[in-house]
Amino acid sequence: MGTLIYTSIFFLTLRSTARRGPGRRGRLGATGGTMPSGRQRPGAAAAPAEETGRSQWVVIAPGSVTDLPKKPDSGPLFTQLRNPSTGQAALYLFSSDAHQLFELKAFHEEYRSWFIGQAVQHDGRLFFATPVDPLFLVLFYLNKAEKEQGKFQPLDQILVDEEFSSCVMLLQCRSISQSIHHIADEKEICGKKFYKYSEEKTLKWLKKKVNQTVKVLKEHDVCVGGRVHSATFISGKEVPDATEEDYIRFAHGLLSEYFPEELSTALAKYLCLPPVTPPSSEPASKMSVRHQRKR
Repeated sequence: MGTLIYTSIFFLTLRSTARRGPGRRGRLGATGGTMPSGRQRPGAAAAPAEETGRSQWVVIAPGSVTDLPKKPDSGPLFTQLRNPSTGQAALYLFSSDAHQLFELKAFHEEYRSWFIGQAVQHDGRLFFATPVDPLFLVLFYLNKAEKEQGKFQPLDQILVDEEFSSCVMLLQCRSISQSIHHIADEKEICGKKFYKYSEEKTLKWLKKKVNQTVKVLKEHDVCVGGRVHSATFISGKEVPDATEEDYIRFAHGLLSEYFPEELSTALAKYLCLPPVTPPSSEPASKMSVRHQRKR
């Protein structure tokens, strides 16, 4: 049986009136609702994007995304931020109160559309909003500031990006103030706090993340190492059970999608993971036969 990821699922129709280009942002409107009994009341009819001049998507998200905002002009915010691994633009979603951050992943097939009310939505992509630790995105800017300035700075001066101005909203995420000490040294001068990237603290924090991920992988019996291949292909060879190193390496690979390659390499050394030896392009039996023929 599959694992239930969300206890409450929302189907959202998202409308963005924002301009195209890096850092674009737009408030989102929900036309769907919760599905308490596996059913959903159809949303209001939505005109095609060509008629409204607006972009429109369908998203599966946890219910906390659309909790009623305290202010009438606020709501879930769709925006582009830097991917903390590559530095390139990626889609993210802030909850109504901006206390939570979600990354958006798209499932896309060619020749797919949506029927929404009495209209056809030609963009048939299905987006999944999953929670992401905003500290990974702050880590990107802390690391960048360390390389460029190398000094203590207020966090609101570190989170400055002309291309992605929404990055300042990361300061509103509830967990940032409580967890920033995991990746930075802190000083307080005249009641104001200043921060500076700390690789030592960051590696300790990431190691804890790896250990937590390993625990979840084991609890859910996720295939790692050689067991990944045995679960996909039929093989006559007996595949040994995964080792502790297999679990750590797998968890390291998952988390490496959220920070630069340079830090991923440093974390691998910190975890004492030996370098991966590339497999031989030919089976040993064939190589030995060729060697004998040459002789």
